[in-house]
Amino acid sequence: MNLSNSVLQNASLVIINDRIASINGPIPNEAKIIDGTGKWLMPGLIDMHVHVPTDAGPFGPKLPTQGATVFFDLQDFMTLHNSNGVTTLFDLGSRPEHFGQRNEIAKGQVIGSRMALAAMIDGGKGQGRRANTAEEGRQAVRSAKAEGYEFIKLYSDLNIETFKAIVDEAAKHSLKSIGHIPDAFQGHLQEAFVPNFGMVAHAEELTKHTENYTLEDAQRFAKLLKANGTWLCPTFTTIEWIASQVRSLDQLKALPSLQYMHPLSQSKWLTANRYNKMSDSATIVKFENYVKFNNLLVKECKALGVPIVAGTDASTSGVVFGFAMHDELELLVKAGLSNEEALNAATKQAATWLGIESIVGTVETGKKADLILLEANPLENINNTKKIAGVFVNGHWLDKSKIKADLADLSKRNTAAKADWDWKKTISGK
Repeated sequence: MNLSNSVLQNASLVIINDRIASINGPIPNEAKIIDGTGKWLMPGLIDMHVHVPTDAGPFGPKLPTQGATVFFDLQDFMTLHNSNGVTTLFDLGSRPEHFGQRNEIAKGQVIGSRMALAAMIDGGKGQGRRANTAEEGRQAVRSAKAEGYEFIKLYSDLNIETFKAIVDEAAKHSLKSIGHIPDAFQGHLQEAFVPNFGMVAHAEELTKHTENYTLEDAQRFAKLLKANGTWLCPTFTTIEWIASQVRSLDQLKALPSLQYMHPLSQSKWLTANRYNKMSDSATIVKFENYVKFNNLLVKECKALGVPIVAGTDASTSGVVFGFAMHDELELLVKAGLSNEEALNAATKQAATWLGIESIVGTVETGKKADLILLEANPLENINNTKKIAGVFVNGHWLDKSKIKADLADLSKRNTAAKADWDWKKTISGK
């Protein structure tokens, strides 16, 4: 995945500390040798849409000095990403706690992915950053910048004036914007495509603006993206899982990777599933149409040269951290991207949008050692990204046996703790 996308045969890499020191250069006498004979090395994957949980609660009235009441182990979440070769995350709804998580990784207390953080701004009332006028939107951006956030996420309840002001103010502060297309643009979608609107966070943000799911609408939406220089993160796997859960929870219950999610998430997904509560014939048809149209939209975006990146919306019910990234790659290929284009969407292209292409996204001298060693060639079969022999994440080498042991331990602990985590009791504070 270097600039020429060339395949290097029989190559040797030297990694010193957390960087690629040389490719086919001299090997130091004291080097630890990892035998990659017959294997394939590729850049670590970048998930461009995740929601990493933070310590939470209390659910209800909170007293001064009171801290969180629900605590998570960050390493457990990072283990899922590490095990699947996801070495960079883009968190789209970040909180101050995420800066702390990033510092835990930087200090070596947790082995995990590097994290890009976006502050979310929504309209209406409720918790979090809310802006209902242009000036409130601009101030929210200025505050986010001052607090250290690197990107701005826009959400669904923003009004048109505020949305445009946020995008404009973000650009003034060199913050890229990504997000939903607010509901206020229903009926005049083209107005949402203002200068510097950097990326649409889900394909369905466009799909919800079509009534008949026609090729003409897909072409029209793709042209809007292309003309404005706006990128697309389809999050195919999320809409596939929503469609599945609207029908029933059977597929979710049988999901092999469910065992690796925290027991509280498992309880929420299986006992308070908001998508399954919407189960009726009209909603089932709606989301089946969404799945089909999203594929059509991405084909048209590819045809026009709209840049596409890979993201999962991990932590949405059914979308398991790390594992979902391989599903997303498969779905991108199913939608018409070549294997190489899908890999590019999850490596080099994603790094470019984030502005970190100087350190990750390709296998080149001087880049960070965020790498996946595969048993088979992903250019021949995209599912070969699942055949992981080992992962370098932030310079740490995790071989297959370590990955297998970490996942087995996590599953065992999650299973043992299930009785202690009930979603309905947790949110009621009982």
